[in-house]
Amino acid sequence: MCFETCLYLNVVSQTLGVLCNFKKDECIFEEEVKRHSEGNVMIAAFVPFLGHIFQSKVNDYIPPENPETQLSFKNYQYMLAFIFAIEEINRNPHLLPNTSLGFELYIVQRRNIMMQALTWLTGVGINIPNYTCQRKNKIVAVLTGTSWTASANIGRLLGLYKYPQLSFGPFQTILCDRSQFSSLYQTATKDTLLSLAIASLMLHFSWTWVGLILTDNSKGTQILTHFRREMDRTGVCVAFVKMMPEILTSFNMRSEEALKIIIKSTANVVVVYDDTESSYIKILSQLMLLPWKVWVMYSQWDIGLVDDFFLFDYLHGSLFFEQHHDKIHDFQKFVENYNPSKYPDDGFLARVWYVHFNCSISVPDCKILGNCRHNFSLEYLPANLGFMEMTEGSYNVYNSVYAVAHSLHDMTLQQIQLYSHQISEKNVYPWELNTFLQNVNFKSGDGSQVILDSQRKIDAEYDIFNFANFPNGFRQKMKVGVFSPKAPQWQQLSLSDDMIQWAIGFTEIPHSLCSESCVPGFRKSPQEGKAACCYKCSPCAENEVSNETDVDNCVKCPESHYANRQQNHCLQKAETFLGYEDPLGMVLTCLSLSFTVITAGVLGVFVKYHNTPIVKANNRALTYILLITLICCFLCPLLFIGYPNTATCILQQSIYGGLFTVALSTVLAKTLTVVLAFKITFPGRVLRWFMLSRAPNFIIPMCILIHLVLCGIWLSTSPPFVDSDPQSEHGHIIIVCNKGSAIAFYCVLGYLCCLALGSYTMAYLSMNLPDTFNEAKFLTFSMLVFFCVWVTFFPVYHSTKGKIMVAMEIFTILASSLGLLSCIFAPKCYIILFRADRNSLHCIRDKAHSRGKFHLAG
Repeated sequence: MCFETCLYLNVVSQTLGVLCNFKKDECIFEEEVKRHSEGNVMIAAFVPFLGHIFQSKVNDYIPPENPETQLSFKNYQYMLAFIFAIEEINRNPHLLPNTSLGFELYIVQRRNIMMQALTWLTGVGINIPNYTCQRKNKIVAVLTGTSWTASANIGRLLGLYKYPQLSFGPFQTILCDRSQFSSLYQTATKDTLLSLAIASLMLHFSWTWVGLILTDNSKGTQILTHFRREMDRTGVCVAFVKMMPEILTSFNMRSEEALKIIIKSTANVVVVYDDTESSYIKILSQLMLLPWKVWVMYSQWDIGLVDDFFLFDYLHGSLFFEQHHDKIHDFQKFVENYNPSKYPDDGFLARVWYVHFNCSISVPDCKILGNCRHNFSLEYLPANLGFMEMTEGSYNVYNSVYAVAHSLHDMTLQQIQLYSHQISEKNVYPWELNTFLQNVNFKSGDGSQVILDSQRKIDAEYDIFNFANFPNGFRQKMKVGVFSPKAPQWQQLSLSDDMIQWAIGFTEIPHSLCSESCVPGFRKSPQEGKAACCYKCSPCAENEVSNETDVDNCVKCPESHYANRQQNHCLQKAETFLGYEDPLGMVLTCLSLSFTVITAGVLGVFVKYHNTPIVKANNRALTYILLITLICCFLCPLLFIGYPNTATCILQQSIYGGLFTVALSTVLAKTLTVVLAFKITFPGRVLRWFMLSRAPNFIIPMCILIHLVLCGIWLSTSPPFVDSDPQSEHGHIIIVCNKGSAIAFYCVLGYLCCLALGSYTMAYLSMNLPDTFNEAKFLTFSMLVFFCVWVTFFPVYHSTKGKIMVAMEIFTILASSLGLLSCIFAPKCYIILFRADRNSLHCIRDKAHSRGKFHLAG
């Protein structure tokens, strides 16, 4: 085991020796590996590789074969923010007094990051001029980033020694696992609400059909899960998902496939999440300009690397999310004063002066020669390079340095309290700093709270920027909105729509829909096998409305309202009833009054000719009762016409039922009297008593009494009441009388039918009795008509609603009353008025004499 360990260290030492002994023959073409500044306590930082700055003059751009060899000014700003924070702390008399902070700054390439980290940790094999590799290590913490994989790889190594490590890259949940990374801390705030922020933007612009391009790693998978959850909640659908590799340096099959998907997709909005500084977006853009696409990005990619090959590049009109932070005081001033004369050891700065300010440099030592003006500054560089504004990553670097400083300050105060008598002999051990870093809580230079403990971290706020690119490389990145999770739910997103410059091809706010919006009056109808956002628009059902676009279900109007023709609004129904001004009500009223007048005329004829044989022959008193009852029956429908109230509702059923009871019982008394009169020729005691006691006259009161009992039960249990019918007539609420108890109603009608059936039976038995003016045939036919009318009434009554139902009941009353009047009294009126010769005693004797001869001959 010892032999294997020694062999491993020997191989590592020989490998690292190559790095420690390389030559810088020409500084223009070589990258700097390390910068050093001495101090009592030191902080190390691994900054992403800056790349070659010397490629050509500004106007003669030559695309590099390896994207890593192109200078990233955003990465260069990490170094500036790191140095600025160190110097600012050293000038602060209230933070780490009597202590100077130094630093070791390493420029890291991804392919050899582990070797550089091991070199720094062990000091083996390093041979740097004026610096001893085998030294007493005064470094108390290490800053790493921006890739979380780089931080994780270094973290596993440093975790063996409990060495404090601060990652200034995007927040990564995996790095919170204390079982794997016991001494690793993340400066960035949580980005768990990024998906909610982007989904809120989609909802704000009604973009329901979007594509997703994500990095193919655990962070990309996690973000995809969050995106799907938030988009499902807000009703946004994913048109396509393309996972791209973390490292993509050239156009390949996966790039071509992604490009085809983006171009072919009907989604006009593409959401890009990239936390690895991959170049796949740039590679796709260089092959084809993608117009009519809006890019919504949260990317660590350096926008300053966008080339100006086209009049308008593909990022024009894009929206970027960045974690919110205010300006750090004096940072801009620091950048303005950062020049080669003040920082001669910064070889990259000399190259910037050579490329952008046309200054000459000495090749061996990378120093600016004397032909360069002294007033040159980084502020004169193109604005799109982003030197003057601190980026999200640089802000995290700045806070990481301050987190270490505050932790050192707290630890120093504790040491003074515990070891005041021997503080000069007390050394700072890096692992002792972990407790203080875990609990550190301070306000940053912009006033925001900085917490390293992942359990107590707050959710990030996001600034939304609009990227506009104009000819000759003039670019503008303008803040157009903010997403604040602290605000109320519907006020979290604040956006200035009128400030946004949209992508090429859009003259207004772009639309990104799978299906056109369903206008009010329609609802979304899902299509089988397709996303929820791909639907058909179906009209709302009857009496249902939708007053918004893209509703899933229409809303049924209340019973007191009805849907308008467009089915986008519920209108108040107007109350209506069968009134006298209604055409149907006017017709029924005229019929009722006309038949009443006719019946009164018939009664007048019978009163005028009351002494004629035909009037006297058929029980004149019962005839008068029947005619008066029929007059009342014809007037009864007037109770059904007009605005109903409780009194009329009760009287309707009671009166017309009572009147028909009187009419039918009168017919029954007439037929029963005739039958008994002829049966008396064979008198028995019972029949004789029945006739002499005038018992038939009690039939009418008895029938009325039974009807009153039925009505009493009806009114006492469930009486009729005023009701509304909102369904029968569109746009109207019909005020009608509800029968109350349907059973009682049908019992009364059944009782009337029984009386009609009894009267029909008695009339039928008396049809062939010898009598000159025998009206049995007319009574039989009238009862048959009455019975048929009311039997037909039942199914028709049930099949109608509203005013038609009321009209049907009125019509039945009129028809049955007219049947009685016409069948019984029309023949008699004809004889009285037009055949007076048949209504005389002489005619009666002639008929009796001829009937006697006929019987003798027989």
